[in-house]
Amino acid sequence: MNSKTLAAPHGRGFAARVSTALTLALTAAGMAVLPTPAHAIGVAVPLGTAASFAVLAGQSVTNTGPSTITGDVGVSPGTSVTGFPPGTVNGVIHAADAVALQAQTDLTVAYNNAAGQASDASVSGDLGGRTLNPGVYTASSSIGLTGSLTLDAHGDPNAVWIFQVGSTLTTASASRVLLVNGAAPCNVFWKIGSSATIGTNSTFVGNILALTSISATTGATIDGRALARNGSVTLDTNTITRETCSTGGTTSGTTSGTTAGTTAGTSGGTTGGTTSGTTAGTTGGTTSGTTSGTTAGTTAGTTGGATGGTTAGTTGGAASGGGSGGRPPVGGVGTGVGGAAQGPSATEITIGGILVGLSLTGIGFLVVRRRALTGS
Repeated sequence: MNSKTLAAPHGRGFAARVSTALTLALTAAGMAVLPTPAHAIGVAVPLGTAASFAVLAGQSVTNTGPSTITGDVGVSPGTSVTGFPPGTVNGVIHAADAVALQAQTDLTVAYNNAAGQASDASVSGDLGGRTLNPGVYTASSSIGLTGSLTLDAHGDPNAVWIFQVGSTLTTASASRVLLVNGAAPCNVFWKIGSSATIGTNSTFVGNILALTSISATTGATIDGRALARNGSVTLDTNTITRETCSTGGTTSGTTSGTTAGTTAGTSGGTTGGTTSGTTAGTTGGTTSGTTSGTTAGTTAGTTGGATGGTTAGTTGGAASGGGSGGRPPVGGVGTGVGGAAQGPSATEITIGGILVGLSLTGIGFLVVRRRALTGS
């Protein structure tokens, strides 16, 4: 009798401890899978049809020397595009046609979008020697670049930088824009209130959206775009490469899943049908071949497609940046919403699962213990 009387409080105390442990475990598991906020506040500027252009001007495009342009070259409402050759265009030249006109319209929208995004910080003078996190930076007047400017994405390939320059942008000879920790050229935007001049033998990164003109001096390289709304773009032995952001997660998942399903289904159906049909004869071959082929094809295709698609899609998406599997582009293109969320990693999910499993084991032990105490 006494043992039973003492056992009940002991059981209640044990239950309280298990309940506390379960609460802590579930809390920890929940915290392990909370999304991590992205660094960037700015939203990638939608370029529309202007995205296909490496060089776009309002008045004229003039080139001197063996420049290499990767992407389309266009002008509107002006009509003059000269200097190709000796320059090379790995794209299409649009001179005052409907495509260039629409691109200029979209460039105006993009320019206004970049100008209208909320500022995170003010900059002035010279950007050389600085390291900037993702965000929107505003200069009330002119800005310069001597030496190196470093843009640090902190591991976020969707990080966005927008520079709102009130007047001119001038980069010195041999100056550089450096991208580190996953930063992408396609997500760097320079809204220039008048004109931009890219210095001799300098390396510039990003999409230049200038109200007036852009001049790339001898030997300058632009990893991005030179897009001028009203004035001219002047080139001299330059290399300009239009950059686009990849969609690794979506592409990898779709391709892997489709390939796995199609291959398994086709191979299984063809082999099963042909073999059975040949062995059984004409009548038996038709029936058996159809049945075996359909069954084998359906089973193999369904299994292969589901397994291959899910596994490859999930793995490819999680591993690749900038796609559906990874974090989405910051705020989405043109959504006007800043920031983005990052999904839990495989390690975080595993830890959460282990903690929940331990908690459930504790509950099971409690039930067995209470039954033993009641029985005694």
